[in-house]
Order: sequence, then structure tokens, then C-alpha cells
Amino acid sequence: MSLTSTPFLLYADENGNVFEDTSLYALGRSGWYADEVPLDDWIELPDGGSLYTLPDRIPYGKDVASGEIRFCDKGNAVAAFIPPAYTGLYLATFDRKENAPVLSLFCYTAVGFFNEKFYVPAVRIEEDIRQECAGFDDVSVKAGIELFRKSYPNNRLVEHLASNCALTYTCPAARNYFMGRWECPVPVSPACNSNCLGCISLQPDEEPIVSNQERLNFKPSVHEIVEFTVPHLESAPFPIISFGQGCEGESLLMWETLVPAIKEIRKFTDKGSININTNGSKPDAVEALCKAGLNSMRVSMNSAQPAIYTAYYRPNNYTFDDVLKSIKIMNDYGGWTSLNYFVFPGMTDSPEELDALVSLIQKTGLKMIQWRNFNIDPDWYLGRINVADTPEYIGIKNMMAHLSELFPHLKFGYYNPAIERIEGDFNVHFAH
Repeated sequence: MSLTSTPFLLYADENGNVFEDTSLYALGRSGWYADEVPLDDWIELPDGGSLYTLPDRIPYGKDVASGEIRFCDKGNAVAAFIPPAYTGLYLATFDRKENAPVLSLFCYTAVGFFNEKFYVPAVRIEEDIRQECAGFDDVSVKAGIELFRKSYPNNRLVEHLASNCALTYTCPAARNYFMGRWECPVPVSPACNSNCLGCISLQPDEEPIVSNQERLNFKPSVHEIVEFTVPHLESAPFPIISFGQGCEGESLLMWETLVPAIKEIRKFTDKGSININTNGSKPDAVEALCKAGLNSMRVSMNSAQPAIYTAYYRPNNYTFDDVLKSIKIMNDYGGWTSLNYFVFPGMTDSPEELDALVSLIQKTGLKMIQWRNFNIDPDWYLGRINVADTPEYIGIKNMMAHLSELFPHLKFGYYNPAIERIEGDFNVHFAH
């Protein structure tokens, strides 16, 4: 249902209680600047979304009576976390007080309130339901963990997925694995050759933020990988196994283990898709993995502009050109290639970024963009990559439309597609 009025601004008191300020309309932020959000961009906060209060940050909006932009002095700013499958179009608006703490590694989408409902500027970019809250059953997850622990009593990877991922961090991918379905996460690398500002598994002690989870602390063996992935590929609906998870470093650093593991897996089954989530830093390793049987690759990227990419990833012994080579190699071998594209309104949809992304697609033959919400403090991020001004933006939805027009083959989504979608009807989706 379309809105008839812009939602009102939200603020939070010291106890975290959230209120609406009916004297102010909510605005949305792109880059460093705030703007009015088109009515058609507001949708109801999806199931699985939540609200955050932003400490020591003053909210501001558009005065209902005068139309002027002004602060709300009643409390702290409020932002929304929007769940997977949805891409945010605008960030929350606030003015940061001096010495305000750096925000945790979550997304901070604009949010408003109207007619007893919360609204966010967002678009559903993926119809797949694989990580929707309604599809998870804690009883089934725990039963699966008990069963798989008995089936693989000495497998450190299965135990890591159980104790850390599914039970401690409620990782949707791990929970799906223990429910016997879809995409199975396969973390493999304790080390990394990037030093990402927003790394969720390892932050240096001197940084003001902490990682969301603990990183894998061992190197799995070929046997450990093969032992539990083959049964998943054989029995799960729409099966995928994915190396390279948020709880590890860079999966390509383990390519010498992954090559024999993939070959061994394919001795037992030809079902499903074998995917790697990666920074794309080692083209030679990608080629070796393609020869072994890898058929899908997702490369993470905050920007298609080398300078902005490098400022965030801070790569060790690889360059942005290596990343492009890896994508092209995967496509040359007939594999599926996606970008895990970190969406930051005002940066992602700048004219310069659009030009750079168009060039990347033309050079590599990229097949899909996964429009992922960037989990990072907006002010901290822009400061760390030395972006002092963001004067012009196209709009995330306009950018998507332009790319679709230029590249009719290019797919949009949020998750790694199953082989049934890659090789057949891309519009086929998982079902509960």
C-alpha cells in the first residue's frame, strides 16, 4: 500500500524507548547530505527488521509546518536494520555529537512512523525466502545439530558451524544447513590478505569497533570438508556449498586445500553448486579452482573505483586489477560470477561509481550483482576513506534501472543462486 504522507521522524529516550515527533517528517541521507525520500520509496519495515538507537546522535527532519530542516532535541536518533533480501535506499539522518562512540557494524537505514506502522526507504531486491525469519524453526535447527554432531563426531567444521555459527550467532546459513536445506556454509581460512575497515571477524585492538563474531581458528582438512558437504549436495533441495564465510579470513588463501577437496567432492556427486565467496585477490588460484570444478564465485566489493576500494580493503600483495582478472577468469571457464556489492547511498549511486561499475561489467562479463546493505558507521566510514564531500547522487533505484537497461543479461539479487537457477529458470526460488 502506497503512503499518502511522509512518515514522521523517530527519536529515542535514554532507556531506548522510541517515540514519533509529529512536528517533523523523516528524511533520508545520501553520502553526507539529507534529502526528502520519495513517497514510493517507503515500504513497511519487513519482518525480521529492527530498530537501533544511535547514542549521542541528534536526529533531524523537515518541519511539518514551515518545511525547514531542523533538529529534534527530544532524544537520540533512531535507525532501522533491514533484513536480508531488502536493499536500503537512504541512511538515517543525524548530527553526531563530539566524542560520540563509533557505531557497531550494522546497517543504519532511515526509518519513520505513520499510521501506527514503521516505514523504511528500501526495495525488495530478492524474492528468495532462504533467510526469512518465518522459515526458521529452532526445534528443527537443534535437532539437526544433534544429528550431525553424532554423524560427524570428529569434524571440527561441523562443530564450528554448530557451536559458533548456529547456536551463538544464529547465522542464517548455518541454521539452514542444520535444517538440511539450500546453501551450506564451509568456512576454511583463519587468515586474510585484506585489512577491511569493516571486517566482522577480526578487528585490531587499536580500532574503536569490535568484530561481530570470532574468526575460524584452524585450517580444515580435505577430509573434513568432503565428509559433510557431499551428503548435503546429495540430499538438500537446491543445494549449494559455499567456501568463504563471515566467520573466516580469505578463502582463496586455502586454494591448495580446496582444489583436492572439490575434486574429491565431484568424485562422489555431480549435484548442486560449488561456490566461493572471496575478495578475488588470487587469479591463479581461481583458475586452479575452476579446473577442479568450482562453478560459482561471489566477489565482495565496496566500490568499483580502485582508490575507494583500496582505501577500504587495504589489500596485502594484490591489486584491484587482480580482482577484475579473477572475475573474468571465472566467466571464461563458464562459471557464475556475482558481486557482493556493499550499498552506501550517496557513494554507491554517484555518477563516478556508476561509470566505474559499467566499466567493470564490460571488462569482466559479470553476471549478477547482490545489492547488500553496508554494515558500517556512515560517518566513520567516510572519514576513514577520506571522502569529505558527496555532492551528487543518482539514486539507488535509478542506478539499478540504468544498469538493467545497459546490461539486459545482468541479474540482481541478494544471495548466491542455486545451480537450478543458474542453468535453468533464474526466477525459480526456494520455498519453505
